[in-house]
Amino acid sequence: MGSITYASARGRWVLLATVLGSAMASIDATVVGIALPAIGRDFHAGLSALQWVVTAYTLTLAGLLLLSGALGDRYGRRRVFMIGVVWFAIASGLCGIAPDAAVLIGARALQGVGAALLTPGSLAILQASFRPEDRGKAIGAWSGLSGVGTAIGPFLGGWLIQAVSWRLIFAINLPMAVLVLVVARRHVPESRDTSLTGRVDLVGGVLVTVGLIGLTYGLIEGAGGWTRPAPLAALAVGVILLGSFIAYERRQTAPLLNLKLFASTQFTSANAVTFIVYAALGGTLFLLPIQLQQVSGYTALEAGISLLPVTVIMLLLSARSGALAARIGPRLQMTVGPLLLAAGLALFARIGASGNYLTEVLPAVLVFGLGVAANVAPLTTTVLAAVPAEHAGMASAVNNDVARAAALIAVAVLPAAAGLSGSSYLHPAQFSAGFHTASFISAGLCVFGGVLAALTIRNPARAAPAVPPAGLAASAAPASVSPAASVASSQGLHCGLDAPPPPVTTT
Repeated sequence: MGSITYASARGRWVLLATVLGSAMASIDATVVGIALPAIGRDFHAGLSALQWVVTAYTLTLAGLLLLSGALGDRYGRRRVFMIGVVWFAIASGLCGIAPDAAVLIGARALQGVGAALLTPGSLAILQASFRPEDRGKAIGAWSGLSGVGTAIGPFLGGWLIQAVSWRLIFAINLPMAVLVLVVARRHVPESRDTSLTGRVDLVGGVLVTVGLIGLTYGLIEGAGGWTRPAPLAALAVGVILLGSFIAYERRQTAPLLNLKLFASTQFTSANAVTFIVYAALGGTLFLLPIQLQQVSGYTALEAGISLLPVTVIMLLLSARSGALAARIGPRLQMTVGPLLLAAGLALFARIGASGNYLTEVLPAVLVFGLGVAANVAPLTTTVLAAVPAEHAGMASAVNNDVARAAALIAVAVLPAAAGLSGSSYLHPAQFSAGFHTASFISAGLCVFGGVLAALTIRNPARAAPAVPPAGLAASAAPASVSPAASVASSQGLHCGLDAPPPPVTTT
């Protein structure tokens, strides 16, 4: 079990390394979104190619998250995390020098591999390094600071795109990678699950990755005509392989995805809410930068600056949101958060040709930011608290995978559902109508996610106040109970696993 305290110097260094590492992966998603119009102009690419610039990254990221989580649990979370940072930096350099759209898409796929190696390690390192009573604070701070980094990304990327070229947005990752490697090597403790033996489930990794590729290809290319054999065949192969992955995992003694984790209602419900909410966010945030630039006439820098209020809100409220969820339980925030997100997404539908920031953009961004701050930290803490500590890597990978797969599917489906395809992003009136439709679809998804959380998420049972020993004031406050321990007692952390949890070594 972890022993690092939140207030210690080492705790701050561990938090810095994990925040910067996860920010590298998440910043790219938002920065590339701002760059899509510029990439489309340089490469004369249609909407389908721009979708692939986004989804190639998300595909390999989502497909390999489970495998990388298993690698971290077995061979060392810090080791796999650092390998991912190096891989991500090299792939970022390749993205920056891509001569055409096809090469850029391939480099983005390689970038996703690096992101898959480092992303689950961030949360798993926090879960394994900090003492139980400090994990809620650490995860809340990680959520807020990572969100700040993600929100700063469009501002910095927009400036680079406007001042020089979209190619420089990938150079942001190189100095960050060097800093993360130095800090992680010196201050992050190594941890692993000592009970794991035998080979890693590579077959499962191949099945889920290729299955997602087939599903995504079919959904994106199907927008051009669902009667064509290629998209239909890809969809069929994707569904068959994903079904085969579930069946294969059930038969494995050391599966890539331990399906017994889903015996916890809390874990299953939190991941269902994650899928719904992140599908809504992923699809809309893919289209929003294009709307601001192609319809409202914003420059890349102005489009990036327009999202800065989210940075401020995340910085001020995310850690407090995590602490509040630890005190009162996660259900209220996981219900209200998606509803606030729904309101913010619905307000995005007011953004039109005038693009007035104070009346059209800012109200939507403020409400949206409040929803993100209310929802992210409680959701993350709930997922990790619902499983045994020795499965932290797998739980983190599952939740990240659910979020990425949701965004992946939404980017593939939402444009077509809203009537957008081909070169429609070059026609402002047509794109704006589709964007408004997409905003309302996403808002409806978030409402459904909030209702689902209200019906299925349970707050942990409150510990009875301790009887103060003689000599102490009767009004002394009871000792606090960590959110992980509380959920463990109320939900049953072992999730149907018969064996007691093995020790987690920390060096």
